[in-house]
Amino acid sequence: MTLVAPTLERLAHSVEVFNGYANADRTWHEFVAQTVPGADLGRADHRRLLHRWLNSWGCRIRYPRDGEPDLFDDGLAAWWDAFGATLPAGPLRLAGDDDLTALGTAYAALAAAPAGPSRTLGPTAAAKALYALRPDTVMPWDAAIAVALHGARDGAAYTRHLTLGRAWAAALVAEAGVDDAELPAFLGRPGVSLAKILDEYTYVFITRQHDAQWPR
Repeated sequence: MTLVAPTLERLAHSVEVFNGYANADRTWHEFVAQTVPGADLGRADHRRLLHRWLNSWGCRIRYPRDGEPDLFDDGLAAWWDAFGATLPAGPLRLAGDDDLTALGTAYAALAAAPAGPSRTLGPTAAAKALYALRPDTVMPWDAAIAVALHGARDGAAYTRHLTLGRAWAAALVAEAGVDDAELPAFLGRPGVSLAKILDEYTYVFITRQHDAQWPR
């Protein structure tokens, strides 16, 4: 599928649609407030908060029963030890090719991390977790978006997804004449990043199957 690149008009429309979803941002703002100045998965309490937040976003990651090892927590801690210190930060628009490749590699490792007795974290939860860690830099995705735009859900496909988002962000900032941090409020979505608004654009038009040709 080819999704029309977001102009300011198209993005404002998807923002209007997304703002109509009940409680769309409640758990995100709670997570941000509880992890100020930013999520640090070297902390067990932040790993627990991320677990709850991912489940609030529909990931359905099982909590360990009494006496069971917490495979999600152990896997997340090991992944953070390997990747946390080197995760790129800053606006997606300004990320370099090496930054996006590094995020794709980190994403693939996170998707493969154990999350329970019989499952890994998986592609959707991994992308959402990366967004929680680097909200200005990372666009989350779901299965519908990944397959429709890239035909796969592996690390290389995720790098392509971020590369696409970077191009969209550059065009929108140029069109609006405001910087990345100001653009969300300009569009009516204060409190979230431009990367998240671009994810919402794909969610509205692909996952929710809103008319992708709007406006004609």
